[in-house]
Amino acid sequence: MATRLLLVLQDQLDRDSLLLADADPETDVVAMAELPDAFRAQPFHKIRLALIISAMRHFREDLEARGLSIDYQPLTATDAPTALGPWLLATIDAHAAEEVRVVLPGDLRQLRTIEATCEEAEVPLTLHDDAHFLATPAYFDEWADDRKRLTLEYFYREMRRDHDVLIEGDRDPVGGEWNFDDDNRESFASDGPGLLPEPPTFASDAITDEVCALVEEVFADHPGTLDGFNLPVTPAQAEDALADFITNRLPTFGTYQDAMWTNEPFLYHSRLSTALNLRLLHPRQAINAAEEAYHTGDAPINAVEGFIRQILGWREFIRGVYYHAGEGYEERNALEATEPLPDFYWSGETHMTCVQQTVDQLKETAYAHHIQRLMVTGLFSLLYGANPQAFDAWHLSMYADAWPWVSAPNTIGMSQYADGGLVATKPYTASGKYINRMSNYCSHCRYDPDAATGEDACPFTTLYWDFLQRHEDTLSGNRRMNFQLANVRRKSDDQLEAIQERAAAVRTKANEGSL
Repeated sequence: MATRLLLVLQDQLDRDSLLLADADPETDVVAMAELPDAFRAQPFHKIRLALIISAMRHFREDLEARGLSIDYQPLTATDAPTALGPWLLATIDAHAAEEVRVVLPGDLRQLRTIEATCEEAEVPLTLHDDAHFLATPAYFDEWADDRKRLTLEYFYREMRRDHDVLIEGDRDPVGGEWNFDDDNRESFASDGPGLLPEPPTFASDAITDEVCALVEEVFADHPGTLDGFNLPVTPAQAEDALADFITNRLPTFGTYQDAMWTNEPFLYHSRLSTALNLRLLHPRQAINAAEEAYHTGDAPINAVEGFIRQILGWREFIRGVYYHAGEGYEERNALEATEPLPDFYWSGETHMTCVQQTVDQLKETAYAHHIQRLMVTGLFSLLYGANPQAFDAWHLSMYADAWPWVSAPNTIGMSQYADGGLVATKPYTASGKYINRMSNYCSHCRYDPDAATGEDACPFTTLYWDFLQRHEDTLSGNRRMNFQLANVRRKSDDQLEAIQERAAAVRTKANEGSL
C-alpha cells in the first residue's frame, strides 16, 4: 500500500493533531527531525533549544507507545549542517512516499520550502488545519474582509460569542462588560508585591537531562543558561502548570498584570505560553479552567476576563493577522527605522535599570511578561529607531515561546509599528514616566524619568520626545496621536534642539556600550 509521510514540525507536538487522527502504522510514517540548520539559524537561547528538543523527544515516546511508525532524526554533537528541504527530500525518497501530509506551519517561509520540496519530489502535499487553534485562517479572513481596521476588541467579542465563553443568555458578556482592562493596570505599593507564590517545579528525567547536556555541548556559544531548567515538556506537566496558575496566581493576575518589580520575573503571570505554543496544552483547557474559577468564586471577573482575552482574543488575533497579511509582512518597515539593535539587548550591560533587569531575566529564564516586552525592550527599540527586523530576530532568539506566527505581529506590528498600523491603531509610545509608574525600576536607576535633557535624563524620555519630532509628519494624520503631538508643538525651539542633542548623545553612548 502507498506510504504517506506525516511530517511533524518542531512546534506541532499536538497529541490530538488532525494529522494523526487516522494514522495507520502499516502505511504511514511519522517524520520528525532535530535539524542543525534550524537550531543554528540564529543564536537561540539555550532554554529555548532544550525545551524544544526535550518536548520533541517526549512526543516521539508517546507516538511509539501508540504503535506508530516513526522516522526520527535526533541531533548529535557531530551532525553536519542539515536543512529542512534536503532532509525532507531524502526522507521522501527513503520511504518511497507517495504523499506528504503536514499541519499548516506557523512559518510561511517553512511552508514554501515544504511545497517546493514536494514539487521537486513529485509527490502531492496535503495541508491540515491546526486543530490547536479556535480560529482558522479562513475564519479570520472572512472576519477581516472589508474592514478598514483589524481591531482586536471586535474580533474578541465574536470569538467569545462563537465559542460561548463568559457569555450569559444568548449574546451578553458575563459581568456586563466585554473588557475589564481598566481594572487591570494597578502597580504595586512602595513595599512591593509581598510574598509571591513559588513557581511550579517539573521533575527532570533522563530525556531532559540528556538534552540539556547536548545543548550545553553543541550550543555553548548561544545565550542563556540551563541552570535550573524548569519548563513543562509534556502535556501532563503543562496541565500541572495550568492548575498551579489557576489556584495560586489567577485571583491576583488581573489587577497586577501590567506591573513590574526588580528581581521578580514571574509575579502573577502564568508562563503557559511555551506549553501552548508547542501544543502541549490546548487553549480551550486554559480558557475552561479560568472560566470555571470565575463561576466557582475562586477568581474575580477582571482576572478571568483578562487572562481569557490574552488567549481567546490576542493570541488568536495575531495568528490571524500573520496569515492574513501573508508573505513579506516580516519585512515591513513603515517608519524606516535603520539603527542597529544595541549590544545591551544581548548582554544586559546598561545603566537603564528597566532594560538591565529585563535582559538579565531573559538570559536566566528566556521569559519576560507582556509589559516588559512591549513597554521596556520593545519601547526602547521603537523610540531608538532600531531596525524592526533586527528586533524581531532578537525576539525570536531570546524568548522560549517565540515562533514566526506569534513573533512577527507582536514585534513588527504591535511593538515597532513597522506595519504602519495593521495591528496597532497607533505607535505604543511613552516616556520613562510610564515605567516609573508601573514599577520600582526607576528608583534603582541613575537616570531621571522626568528629565528629557541633561546627563541624567532618562533615555526613554529623551527618545520619546525625539521620536515624536522625527515622525510628526507621518503621525499627524492619526487622531489617536493628537494629544502627544500637541505636547511636542508646545515646546520651544530651544527645548526641541536640546532634546535632539541629548538624543544624539544617547545613540552615541548606546553604540559605545556606555548608556
